[in-house]
Order: sequence, then structure tokens, then C-alpha cells
Amino acid sequence: MPRRSRRARRLLVGDATYLWTVGHDHRYVEDPATGGHRFLDCREILTLRRFRAAGRLSLVFGQAPGRLVPDGYLHSGAVGTAAGRWLNLHEPGAVRALLDEALARGWAPDITAEVDGWPLFDVVGARSTG
Repeated sequence: MPRRSRRARRLLVGDATYLWTVGHDHRYVEDPATGGHRFLDCREILTLRRFRAAGRLSLVFGQAPGRLVPDGYLHSGAVGTAAGRWLNLHEPGAVRALLDEALARGWAPDITAEVDGWPLFDVVGARSTG
């Protein structure tokens, strides 16, 4: 039976259980000319939280020069650089590495934060390519 893509996945870290999801989002602005809105860019968001903790961490991977996110050409969860480093945010190993780096940088499970994921990617991506 296939896994439901929107359901949070479990990640065991020692005796702690974390829940995580991957989502896609667009930033947009109102467009007065049309009365609607216009999309600016795509963002891939990895959200983590410790089971039964109040906080959550959202790692946001936005489009930028040299930074690649799913935009219709890449699969969901793919984030990478023009230099050829890639992570798949649907892979538990990549999520664990990003979580470990976030914890090392001071995030605590009772804190709710939305942060740029690219600085963590740079460290984790460098480790995975040797």
C-alpha cells in the first residue's frame, strides 16, 4: 500500500521521535493590473517537530541564483546547487543530517522557527560529497 504523501513521517533519533513533512510553496504578490496575484518563486519546505513538543522547525529552500528547487522540472523534495550537490528531502538520511545540523546550531524542540535551509544544506551537502 502506498504511503500517504501528506502524512507526517517518523524519524527516530536516540530515544526521541521526530515527525517531518515536505511541502512546496510559492511566494506571491498582489497584481493590481489583473486584480489577482503573481507568483515570485518556488520554495521547498521541510518541517520537523519532536513528538509531543510544542515547537517546530521549518527549513525553507527558496529559489536563488545557483540554488535549485522543484519548479516543474525537478521531482518533489529535490534541492540542489548549480555546482552539482543535491539532497532529496524525502530521504530519511538527508532529513536526519539536516536535523542534526539544526540541533547543533541551537534549535530546540520547544522553539518554533522558520529559517533559511541553504546554510544547513551547504554543511550537510559538503559532508555527503566528501
